[in-house]
Amino acid sequence: MSDITRVQRAETRRKGFVLFGAAIVLLALLYGAWWLLAGRFGESTDDAYVAGNIVAVTSRENATVTALYADNTQAVRQGQLLIEMDPSVADVTMRAAEANLARAARSVRGTFASADSYSAQLAQAQVALAQAQSDYKRRQAALAGAVSGEELGHARDAVSAAEAAANSARGGLAQAQSGIAGVDVAHNPDVLAAEAQLRAAAIALAHMKIVAPVDGVIAQRTVQVGQRVNAGAPLMAVVPLSNVWVDANFKEGQLSGMRIGQPVKVTTDLYGGKVVYHGHVAGLGAGSGSAFAVLPAQNASGNWIKIVQRVPVRIALDPSELTDNPLRIGLSVSADVDISDQSGPRVASAVPAGVMRGNTGEDTAVRVDALVAKILAANGVPAR
Repeated sequence: MSDITRVQRAETRRKGFVLFGAAIVLLALLYGAWWLLAGRFGESTDDAYVAGNIVAVTSRENATVTALYADNTQAVRQGQLLIEMDPSVADVTMRAAEANLARAARSVRGTFASADSYSAQLAQAQVALAQAQSDYKRRQAALAGAVSGEELGHARDAVSAAEAAANSARGGLAQAQSGIAGVDVAHNPDVLAAEAQLRAAAIALAHMKIVAPVDGVIAQRTVQVGQRVNAGAPLMAVVPLSNVWVDANFKEGQLSGMRIGQPVKVTTDLYGGKVVYHGHVAGLGAGSGSAFAVLPAQNASGNWIKIVQRVPVRIALDPSELTDNPLRIGLSVSADVDISDQSGPRVASAVPAGVMRGNTGEDTAVRVDALVAKILAANGVPAR
């Protein structure tokens, strides 16, 4: 190999090293510029998962399931009928409560009538007492010769008998009035107690139909037709997929710059990078995952190894994006938080961001009010 060839190769090698070094310097400058302008304002993790509410559908009475109208994976609307239960026992209890209310109304009306009767008896006894006292005074004044001692004694006995009759009527009136004083028939405690029993029976009867508490998708159905279930037994669950969020587990060293309200971009393994969800930091967990474990780590022991802890950060997602591309609870996602805005608080406000209200079934109040008024009217009690 000639000297010229060696020189050319050395020159080529030198230029290659120079170009490689220049490329490294350029990449370092580009990375430094990116880090200075944007990179230092972001925190990311792929230890993140979709979370959401799992609304339990439970039985509120002891009964037998007679019909099922929903199954796993089925979408349901709030108030939609899910389960029917045998209403036989509840219906009998309802009929008994209606009869008890009618009986209580008639009994209280009888007590009012007794009070009127005792009042009349007391008035009559007072008239008789006044007459006996008047007769006794006249005979006592005429004792000198016109009235015998025996006749005067009979007049005195008549006064005593009239006083006893008046006291008896007064006691009967007081006893009758003790149960009705201050209120009319419709507001009597006995009638109100019977009405409360009727309302409880109506509520139990309404519980024989179980409806969807919220919009969502059915999951975890365990109940079968013909199954006898107890009050409180879980039957199925409804998952409102329109209101899911992301729990992103960031390392403790990534939390110093995080604030409530910072924007977040989320990508999922389900849709890949072609679908990007936009959300914001809604809250930071009160502790690391290990602190709330069933068996928390005992770091006071001698065999201790420091492990970087992770804290769950809740990320609220845009509901419209969830409608276009629904997510499922438990899916893996990646979260990128823009921490450039440091104006937000470190801890979420004590005021709840939103309240989820559910439909637990038919509102029986209006129907029972009409039924109570009908029963009272049929038993001679005027409307309230």
